[in-house]
Amino acid sequence: MTVYDYIPVYGGAVIDPAANGGEVSRIDLYDSPERSGTPAATAGPAARLRDAAYRFALADLPDGRYWCIVTFTPGEGRGPVSDRTVRVDFPVGTGLLASAEQIADKLKVPLPLSAQQRETFRDAITDAQSDVAGYLMQPLLPQPRTLAGVHPVYGWDLYDARAWPLHDVDDIVTVVSYSENPDGSYDVQLLTGLNAAREEPIVRYVIAHAAESIRNDPGTAGGDGAGRRVTSLSAEGQSVSYDAAPLEGQAGALPTLASLAGYRKRVYRPIPVTPAAPWPYSRGRRYSRW
Repeated sequence: MTVYDYIPVYGGAVIDPAANGGEVSRIDLYDSPERSGTPAATAGPAARLRDAAYRFALADLPDGRYWCIVTFTPGEGRGPVSDRTVRVDFPVGTGLLASAEQIADKLKVPLPLSAQQRETFRDAITDAQSDVAGYLMQPLLPQPRTLAGVHPVYGWDLYDARAWPLHDVDDIVTVVSYSENPDGSYDVQLLTGLNAAREEPIVRYVIAHAAESIRNDPGTAGGDGAGRRVTSLSAEGQSVSYDAAPLEGQAGALPTLASLAGYRKRVYRPIPVTPAAPWPYSRGRRYSRW
């Protein structure tokens, strides 16, 4: 059994069907992009995690890509709608920010993938993630943490990390769930740290550089024409021209590590200040006219 988290979108905006009297009722997984015939698997209804976040419990399926239809009711009195944009690549929840199928899409390698191709692509994803983690100076996967017997701060939504006593945590905190105890206190489940799988710029970097590392190494390209991009070949085969990659900053260029600078872990240190005698015996620390 595995899980898949889904965020419903309706009318061009994220919505919360349960808050409007609706529900996220089911997900159907198909073996082909036509999404027709008998589904390979069906699950539902989805459990509401928090505002506009729902979770399906999926049966374990063979590794590969499945094209999905998610059916949900936007609100009370409205008819069901279908979301046909969802794709799920098994296995799910492995700690990798991308799937082997996403790398195959970049390399124009046809699906399904062989076991060797899948392992090669996963190795490239792992290498790209290692580079990102080293640059950001922090892990890419959040760590669980539990607060037991705490009381929320009045005025904050209970799914907001600022509602809980976290003064000793200088990190990204996500509230997963909370439960009320008989004495009025709460037990809170948290995730602490960067959840890179939900950050699109990081995911894009990992996919782009994993694919490029394979593309530039013909020995590990998967054997399906995923090597360097040839633009021309002489009749005798004595000269080959390759497509020049766009320069940094141009459209279509690979993202750089510098584009992820906003995610770097900041280290704060107090600035040492020499103690000063109180005014009027000295100038003080803040106010001075000479």
